[in-house]
Amino acid sequence: MRDGYFTMWHGEEYACAPGEGEVRLYSADPRIGFTAAAPGRFVKVVPAWEVDQLKYVVTRCVWRDEPFLIIGEHDGWLRVEYTGGSALTAEALGLEYFDRGVYQAWAPVTEVGQVREEVYG
Repeated sequence: MRDGYFTMWHGEEYACAPGEGEVRLYSADPRIGFTAAAPGRFVKVVPAWEVDQLKYVVTRCVWRDEPFLIIGEHDGWLRVEYTGGSALTAEALGLEYFDRGVYQAWAPVTEVGQVREEVYG
């Protein structure tokens, strides 16, 4: 599941973090010119003019008949964030309070439906 910024660089797509005049490219695999940032995470900073098609991707879904964003995944579970806007509903669903107006949970991938990506940019 994709969530965040992505771009094309030298014909390949990378997760990225745009900055002022530069873009940080991320790879799960070691690549020439990339530096190890953490286990399984490699980074390369390139000038912004070198990248193409900078876009922001969110993955939406439905869980327990309510709308969510998928913000992560691990071992058959999806980290979901409630987008329905009702604190009462979020609390009734037993979601974790993350921040003001933000409720999240781990949902079994088998219980999540209507998964779709939205691409902006």
